[in-house]
This record gives sequence, structure tokens and C-alpha cells, in this order.
Amino acid sequence: MTIRRIAAVIAVFSGLGLTACSSNNSSTPEPAPQPFVVKMIGFNDYHGNLQSPGTFGVNTAVAAADRPPVGGADFVAAHVARLKSQNPLSVVVGAGDSIGATPLISALFLDEPSVETLNRIGLEFNAVGNHEFDKGATELLRLQNGGCKAQNGVTDPGSCKGATVGTPVPFEGAKFKWLAANVVATATGRTLLPAYGTKTFNGVQVAFIGMTLKATPTIVTPSGVAGLEFRDEAQTVNALIPELRAQGIEAIVVLVHEGGFQTGSLSDINGCEGALAGSAIADIVKRLDNAVDLVVSGHTHAAYNCRLPNATGRTIPVSSSSAFGRVLTDMDVTIDPVTKDITAATVTNRLVVRNDPTLTADAKVASIVAAYNGLVSPLANSVIGSITRELGNGASDSACNIPAGDLIADSQLAATQPAAFGQAVIAFMNRGGVRSPGFLFTQSVAEGDGNVTYGEAFTVQPFGNSLVTMTLTAQDIKDVLEQQFAGCRGQSATATRIMIPSTGFKYIWDGSKACDARVRNVTLTTGASTEQLVDAAGKVLNPAKTYRVTVNNFMATGGDGFTTFLKGQNLLGGAQDIDALTAYLSQYKAPRAPYALGSQPADLGSPRIQRDGGTTCPSGANVNS
Repeated sequence: MTIRRIAAVIAVFSGLGLTACSSNNSSTPEPAPQPFVVKMIGFNDYHGNLQSPGTFGVNTAVAAADRPPVGGADFVAAHVARLKSQNPLSVVVGAGDSIGATPLISALFLDEPSVETLNRIGLEFNAVGNHEFDKGATELLRLQNGGCKAQNGVTDPGSCKGATVGTPVPFEGAKFKWLAANVVATATGRTLLPAYGTKTFNGVQVAFIGMTLKATPTIVTPSGVAGLEFRDEAQTVNALIPELRAQGIEAIVVLVHEGGFQTGSLSDINGCEGALAGSAIADIVKRLDNAVDLVVSGHTHAAYNCRLPNATGRTIPVSSSSAFGRVLTDMDVTIDPVTKDITAATVTNRLVVRNDPTLTADAKVASIVAAYNGLVSPLANSVIGSITRELGNGASDSACNIPAGDLIADSQLAATQPAAFGQAVIAFMNRGGVRSPGFLFTQSVAEGDGNVTYGEAFTVQPFGNSLVTMTLTAQDIKDVLEQQFAGCRGQSATATRIMIPSTGFKYIWDGSKACDARVRNVTLTTGASTEQLVDAAGKVLNPAKTYRVTVNNFMATGGDGFTTFLKGQNLLGGAQDIDALTAYLSQYKAPRAPYALGSQPADLGSPRIQRDGGTTCPSGANVNS
């Protein structure tokens, strides 16, 4: 047989997939591929906290003095790097609100610092949250894709500071992928951003579906979500399962900006007290297709580590890592290379401590933060007023009075009382707009105890909303007060949102009553005169009488479900909320006496909001708690 013919025979056998055998006719079978572990590192609600937000404990039993300093972009980066070093197969994911409602160090620079630090932390896939839409879809796409913010060819003074802080110019944009599976542009019918991203580990693809809560339009200024549709979270995920499986993908992780709260008092970061009963995230998970293996959640700024039942009753891991870079979720996920599915997951929430002697801050990130801090410090550290005691942003009583909210509402009333600025007699502040930690008494930058700096005030009021004064009838005022409660007058079925009124405005509410019968004894005191708008039986005494009322532009356009404000007449725009707050606090700057909670004469020495029954301020649908 010629060499050519021998080669031809070999070619035929090769084409048949046959291989030559040894003379003893034995062979060793290929070993079955073994399961392997991927490390997934998750966090949520970063909100541009480039610097440490303070101390934090693993649970509420840890005494304040024993809680370690946590967070800061430099140590978030260091902790992420250490976790990644434990496994070459790793991925870093987020559950939204990376930008928006940010401290001045990020907000003044259009949240480019948030993106630049997240790039260096190593974030890869990130769900959009409601705050990603604070400035609209166009600005979100700029932050994703890069480029300087400009108008009429002129670069915004807060944009593209890379030459000073050590980052690329023009602004580099997000190196991670924002994901928006349930956010659809109505003009095209397509998602604003990709619905999911994938990463391959040892030849196996893992899909990450990202989305925000469907109620985003009710908590974002309408202009921020114009032209967008926000679809049901579980339905969106389930509809994507066939598409992913058609690509051979069986390992599926959901990143969703929606969450819940533990119902117990301990609130351990690895606890699941009450199984998040009645929460939006529990409802979403119980409707998810069995193909989903893991859920990373956010939005509520709570930490929890749960296993919750899906649509088949199988329990799957559901986690959240508090907020502001305090906690990271460390997930060791086992993947079967034969089925390509996730077969197990070990989930642990870990504090991002800054005092671990074995860990050093990331030098590059620290340098960027320090440079931005240098740019913002002269403004941030200037003293604008003083207070006699800490004014927190948490509910101080069962009726939902918020000390910091009282101050803000009063500042907005003061800014719009003059005839030329609106002639307001009432101001309402949405409680969700009063950000943590409120106004602290203890000094933060050697400004002296009791003094309030611009940076501290901006942290409490970071949105840049403008004030709007409108004419409402007494009936409108009664209706909007009733609209505060879950399921009433079109309010979200899962959220009770008690507004904070300005000085002189008082009422009583009772959660045991039906919608439209919960508010009574509404009075307004101006000077030496007190007028009753609603009597003890809940009847509006003079429904058609009008009043000038101030809210921020978010509320004026129906934000937080307060659609009654859309009935307002004779609207007049005003100053930004932070400017009104700064001007008001200047009246309490030394050598003048500091601001004292409850000292307003029109309050008549009692809380503005009073309540029959209940022991805690409700945030969900249960208003009898």
C-alpha cells in the first residue's frame, strides 16, 4: 500500500471519529468534570459614599462604642481584592443605587467620582436602582458610556475633573454594565440598557439579570423617568428564562433593587428574622421561576441573609448588604459543569471594617478620594448654622415625627412665605427625602459640637430639588393627608409615607380606621390665630377654602404617590431645597442662638403629628403597628 493510500485510509477513519487503539486493546476513560466554586461578591446602595459613613455593628446588640469604623471606597476596594484573591474564579455585582442621593464629594461632580471608584473596586454587573434615574435616562447613559457633561458646547464645571484627581479625561464612564431588564423605552419597546450580562467560568456561562423596582416612577421625579416603562420584576425574569436556556445557560442570578426588612429587634447582618414577611422582595421571589438560583437585593438599606421560597416552594438565597459600603456579601457558589447549573451556595455578609491590621486601603482609590475631597472641602466644611441637639432622620415616635424633617419643612416654609416667593402658609417634606444620618451634634471636621456644616446639610438634602408653591383647597389637603397611607387614594399598596409638616400645622391620625377616615383634627396656627380645617370627626369644615402650600418639585409632580399635588393651582417655582435650608440655618449661626427642636411658637409645645394607637412608625402596609 502506498503512503498516499495509507494517509487516505487514516483520513477516512479520522472523519468517522475513530482513533487508533493500542495492541492490548485497553484505554483509560476521561474523568468526569468535577463541580467547582465561583466567588460572587455583592453590595448595594453605595450612593457615592466615597468616604466612611461611620461605624456599624454586626447587629443591634453591639454597643455603639464597640462598633468598628466601616466603609469608604478605599477599604471597599481592599476587601473586594482580598475576597477575590481567595478564588481566581470571581465576579463583583451590585443591586443598584450606586449613584444619586450622594454626599457632596460625589454629587458636586455629577457622580462621576462614584463611577470612577466603582470601576477601581472592580464592579462588573450592576442593576439599575431608582436613584439611577434621578437625572433622567440621558444622564444615566452618559455615566455608562463616558464623556464630559456639557451644554451648548460648554463643559459643566463639575464634570471631567480627571486631570486633577488622577483619572482619564474625558470622563471614562462605567467599566461595569448597568442592567435594566424591566426598564423599557416606550418609543422603541426595547430595554434602556441590557437586560442581563454573562460571565464564563471554566466553560460554563452564568447569567446576571439586573433590574429596579417596578414602583420606581412613584419615587422618582417624573421627568427622570419620562419615556420609560417599568415592568413587573418577577414577570420580567421569568420571561427571560427561555432565552437564556436557549443559549445553554442554566446558572442564573438576579440582581434586583428591591428589598425588605427583618422583623425582629436584633437585625444581625446574617439574620433573617421574620423571613422578610410581607416585603416586596419576598413577594418577588415567591413568583420566580425555579431556574433562578440566587437573588442579590437592595433598596431598603437593610442587611439580611435569607433563604426564601420561590414559585415551586424551593428556598433560594436572598441577601442584602445594608448600604453605603458598610457590608459586602460573600457568596461561594458551586457549579456543576455537566448540568451547568448552580447546585449550592454559601452566603455570608461581612463588615467592611477599616481597622483590620492585616488589610491596607487601596492606594489608588484613596488617592482619587483624597483629590476630590480637596476640591470639595472648602465648601463642605464651612459652618452654616448650629443646633442644640442631634436631629436624626429616623422616626422619633409612633406618629412618625422626624426631628430633621421638622427643620427642613420649616426652612422651606420660611423660603416661600414672602409675597414675592409664594405666600406659603404650609410646607410638607417627604420623609424619604430626609437622608441619613440627619443633623449630628458631634463635630465631624473640627467645626465644633452643635455646628452644622454645608457638607452635613447637603448629606441630609442631596437631591437638588427645587421648591414649588401651589394653591390647594382644604379638601385637597385632607385628601393628600389620607394619601399617605398604603393603598389609599392610589398610594402604593405596600408603603405608608407620612409627610413632615412645617410649624403650625397639626393633625391626628388613626391607622385602625378605613381609608379617607384616618385623619382628623387638622389645624393651622399662624401668629396668634389657630384655624381648624378638619374637625374631630374627620369632616372638612370649609372644603373650597384655599391655602398656599410648598413642596419640593419631586412631590409637586406626583412623586411618592402624592398625586393629589397634581391638582395644585397657580404654581410658583422657588429656590433649591439646599439653598432654603442653608438660608434658614444662617439665622441660627453663632453668635445667634442655635436651632432648638420644638421651640417654634406656632407648635404650641406639642408634636405636629399625633396619633391614636400604634407603637412604631409604619413604613409598610400595616398602619396598626
